Amino acid sequence: MKRLHRQIRKYGLLTLATMILVLLSVIPIRIAIASYQAPYPQAILTLGGGSNREKFTAQFAQNHPTLDIWVSSGIRPKLARKIFDNADIPNSRLYLDYRAVDTVTNFTSLVFEFKQRHIQHLYLITSDFHMPRAASIAILVLGSQGITFTSISIPSNQPRESTVHILRDIGRSFLWIISGRTGASLNPNI
Repeated sequence: MKRLHRQIRKYGLLTLATMILVLLSVIPIRIAIASYQAPYPQAILTLGGGSNREKFTAQFAQNHPTLDIWVSSGIRPKLARKIFDNADIPNSRLYLDYRAVDTVTNFTSLVFEFKQRHIQHLYLITSDFHMPRAASIAILVLGSQGITFTSISIPSNQPRESTVHILRDIGRSFLWIISGRTGASLNPNI
């Protein structure tokens, strides 16, 4: 009986490792296909975190007048709209989304909308200290859905986020890919 349990555990771990390996090999293929099919960004995604991100995005969007803009959980709508209005960005290009509660859900709450709109390539805008974590999540969440991105970092004086936070959110991204859940309700200090 113990031998049977060991074999089941052994094959269960082998199956899990195989699934992870297959997943890790499929994402780069999907990203490569998206990059080939859409070599240039088709929209802008800004991760909220301070008015400087919206201000930068408004200026950036002036140079890309055909691209729609999504801001995920940024500053209050009234202030955000004022920043974009002052930059002469039409309201019809702007999508303010406040469903996200953290960086992982910045992506998971919008990825299916991007897919529905056939967006395969995004400009991803966030602060430089936040970009390593955001890009790690984007590779997994967006990449798993066949969407690639071009990162645009906003300079700041903040230290880079810790490797622990990056690894935690990589794990949460894998959890979302496998189960459709992000673990956002878990303690953020974990």
